[in-house]
Order: sequence, then C-alpha cells, then structure tokens
Amino acid sequence: MSGREFRRLVTEELAAANIASAAQSALRGRPRHTEWDAIVPGFGQRQYASGRQVWIVQAQSRGRTSTVTIGNAAVIKRKLARDIARRVKLRAQAGEDPARSRKAQRSNPTFADFVTQYFRVVGPTWKPSTRATNHVYRRHHIDGSFPGLFIDEITHAQVLKWFVARTYNAGPGGANRVHAIMRHMFNKAEEWGMRPEGSNPCVGIKMNRGKVFERYLSGQELARLGEVLACHEAAFPVPVGIIRLLLLTACRYGEIANLVWGEVVRNKLKLADTKSGARTVWLGEHAMALLRAMERGKPDELVFANPRTGRTYKTLGTYWYPIRKEAGLGRLRLHDLRHSFASHAAAASETLPMIGKLLGHAKVDTTAR
Repeated sequence: MSGREFRRLVTEELAAANIASAAQSALRGRPRHTEWDAIVPGFGQRQYASGRQVWIVQAQSRGRTSTVTIGNAAVIKRKLARDIARRVKLRAQAGEDPARSRKAQRSNPTFADFVTQYFRVVGPTWKPSTRATNHVYRRHHIDGSFPGLFIDEITHAQVLKWFVARTYNAGPGGANRVHAIMRHMFNKAEEWGMRPEGSNPCVGIKMNRGKVFERYLSGQELARLGEVLACHEAAFPVPVGIIRLLLLTACRYGEIANLVWGEVVRNKLKLADTKSGARTVWLGEHAMALLRAMERGKPDELVFANPRTGRTYKTLGTYWYPIRKEAGLGRLRLHDLRHSFASHAAAASETLPMIGKLLGHAKVDTTAR
C-alpha cells in the first residue's frame, strides 16, 4: 500500500469517527441548555457548549433545590438514568441532601488518575520486558488523552478518534498495540465498578491490518548460509554462535541473546522467562555439540556475552546484514530463521501441536498462522 493510499484510508476512518459526534459538534458554542423529561419532573438531559451531555435531576430537600448530575448521557441509557433520578428524589423527600450525598459517592476517577491506578495495580503482573514496553506506550500515547474526562464519561466515538490519531503518530502496528492496552484498561474499569458492564468504548474498533512476512529458507539457502557462517566464525565467534543456535533451536532472538549458563541443563534449555512464560527447549545433537565446545561459565553468566562489554548483544545488525548479503539471502530477518525451522518441520510431517511446542507457542492458532 502506498503512503498516499494509507493516508486516504486513515482520513476516511477519521471522517467516520466524526459522524458519531456530528450532532454534538453542530451544537458547540451554543449556551448551556436542558431538555426536561416528560415523565419524571425535574429530570432531564443537559447539553453544554462543548457538546458534552449529562443526565441531571433537581430535587427539593429541607426547603432547598439541589441539582444532581447522574452521569454521562453517552454511557448511561435514559431508562436507567430515569430510575436513578426517582431514587434521588425519594431520598430528598426523606430529608437527605442529594447533592452532598452524590458528591460524597462520586468515587470514579478521572481518566488520568485511572491510568496511574491501572499501571500501579496491573503493571507488577507483567513481565519486565512487557512492563517496559507498556510504559513507553503510556508516556507517548496514553498520558494526556481524554483530558478532564472521568473514566465513565469516555465514549466509543472519542476512543475511535484517539485510535485514528495514534495510527498517524505511532503507525498501524503501534496503534494496534496501544489499543490493546487501552481496551484492557477499560475492561478493568468495568471489573472495578467504575463503568457499567459491557460499556467498553474500545469494542468494535477495527484494528489496522498488519504486514505479513513470509520468508523461509530453502535447503540451498541454508547450505549457503552455513558456508558463510563458517567463513566468519574465526573473526566473530559469538555472533556466529548466536545465529547457529537460532537455526538449530527456533528460539526467539532474545531467548538466545540473554541465555545464561544456568539455563543450559544437559540436553535442554530451561528458559525462565520467554514470551509465553517459562519453557523447556530440547536440544538436538548439533546444538549440544555447539554448546559443549564453549567454555562453560557461572550459572548467572551469559552464554553469548559481547567480548568487549560483557553484556548482551541488543542487536546483531552489524554482523547479520553483511552475512545475509554474502549468502544472497535478500532482506531475510533473523526472526525468519524461526519461520524456516517451522516450515522444515512441517515438511517433515510434524504435527502442528508438536511444531507449536518446539516454537514455544501458547496457542496452536499461532503456529497455524
């Protein structure tokens, strides 16, 4: 898809989002006014100049008339708001001050306060890598969203506009990722009693279509890669060792780059922290020979430490790009070595569940895709 076509599609999405709030936008700038209900006296829908609409009820108590805001008209249906209004008026007749009582009961936080609460409560349950990534998305794409709104006031149309803006700023994939965080946040808001059940405003928003990468190495390409790795082994033994073990185990790059000797147990790798949780990777003969040929370190020492820094190789781009070019592999990514492992396993008539176990997938659907 060209940049022009992508911008046209996003513009159409933005126009669709604006349709949902066209009526409110037409009323912007109009002074505050209230449409009173014909069934319950003193109950009505109040429209502000900003376009925001809320349910209110006026009730008399001890000779005073108090106006109580029931909630966002975009979230609470008229029938429910009408029932709440009746209860407020009954309490007022019993001598309660409904305005003071309602203010004391208003415990729902603003969106900004809820974000802080959500990350404080839910954040510790995430893996360290997930926590770090989600905090980056929070700083750049969540903090500052929906200013001044309470968590139960945010509507589907507002979230849709936010999502389209994120697609412009973070790209399609980044927007999808931050939307997943936002959707889980609103699920928690329902679970914690801060929004009505089934009111998640993220539901129904169509995700951006992701790019599909399908690149697998043929037998000839694998042979060429092996020859090139052998040529570079003397000069760059650690990067070459990582690439070889990726080929032989189908592990993710981070699982091998961060591998410590305590996780190498005889004929298997006992990985404590992977994308799908702790898992065991069984090693074939060649993978075991590769590890046996290395000098074993202490349990907490990296197997493939950068010899200059003693730390993890964050990326192998400096080594991988010339290697793949020399082997004539085009734009092959290191992650495609994992795909190649899966495709050769399938060609050898291995079942999807077995391939999924080898790859460390939590769901067979992921393996099938």
